[in-house]
Amino acid sequence: MAATPPDPQKMRIDYRIDRKIYDEFMKACSRKGFAPVVIVEKAMKKFTETGQI
Repeated sequence: MAATPPDPQKMRIDYRIDRKIYDEFMKACSRKGFAPVVIVEKAMKKFTETGQI
């Protein structure tokens, strides 16, 4: 039998974010149809690769 690769490990992050910024981000994600976690993961990946936001 072939082994299936393990699922990627997920981390729960806990940061304090300004309420207004958080609400605007959630609204923008909802309007565009994106999951907020995907946007955050892509931003983190871009930052680690390029050092830019």
